[in-house]
Amino acid sequence: MFVLNLIRKIKGDIVLESGCRYLVSVNGELLGTEQGVCFFDAKQLVHLKIEAHYPLSLFQEENYRIVIASGDLFPIAFDSSELCNLRAMFGGVDNEEVYMMLSSASQIVTWHYSFKYCPRCSDVLTAHSTELAKECGNCSHQQYPRISPCIIVLVRKGDHCLLAHSSKFASGRYSTLAGFIEAGESAEHAVSREVKEEVGITVKNIEYCFSQSWPFPHSFMLGFMAEYDDGELIPDGVEILDAGWFKADELPTIPPKFTIARRLIDRFLLTQGIELDDSGLFFSAK
Repeated sequence: MFVLNLIRKIKGDIVLESGCRYLVSVNGELLGTEQGVCFFDAKQLVHLKIEAHYPLSLFQEENYRIVIASGDLFPIAFDSSELCNLRAMFGGVDNEEVYMMLSSASQIVTWHYSFKYCPRCSDVLTAHSTELAKECGNCSHQQYPRISPCIIVLVRKGDHCLLAHSSKFASGRYSTLAGFIEAGESAEHAVSREVKEEVGITVKNIEYCFSQSWPFPHSFMLGFMAEYDDGELIPDGVEILDAGWFKADELPTIPPKFTIARRLIDRFLLTQGIELDDSGLFFSAK
């Protein structure tokens, strides 16, 4: 006799709980639309070929999990013609908790496909039965999702702020400077180093502001403000193609509201007396 609150896959040993809400990835692509991330119940997923599912343990009020499926099938009642990429999904997010859930799910999917084998003995890793981890059946090593710490900084010079155009940006878009923290380095040192490497100037009075998980692919952004100290702006020509000092009323195209870069820019605008709706997502620019 089947236990009523479980739905068991006939193929394999994957068990889905009817009381859970599921985010779903099919062939590495998280399912969502421009209205945001999509949630499914177990009955909508019974026909999928499920590789693994992991807990989204940041959210205690309900039982959320990310299901990783392969094949050409989609959950029941999901219109695949409305499928969009992760950045477009973020445009439909309207609160911090949903952003965190979407970011967490996306990073877990990336990790699931990137770490298939044990780094100690090379045996195949499988999903842990209870934790957000993979484990090796041969040597018992456990592998947890990768998180890559980064800095992101807005540099001020009087009533101007420093914005740069990266080689990875769409035409005309400018943003703050950012980069990965290297082994053995403090976040503050990384701020100074990245600014010097990318645009050739030195900074002072480095101030931590706030942080944000950034799932492209598994970054953890530490946001800072800093003041110009010395030097002439010289973009490195590789990562940064152009950079300049901008007044509050002369800003180019800047990142959208859900980004930490935008909130750093908003914080600068508030110091310049610009009135903003500061009820945006994630954290106050103040």
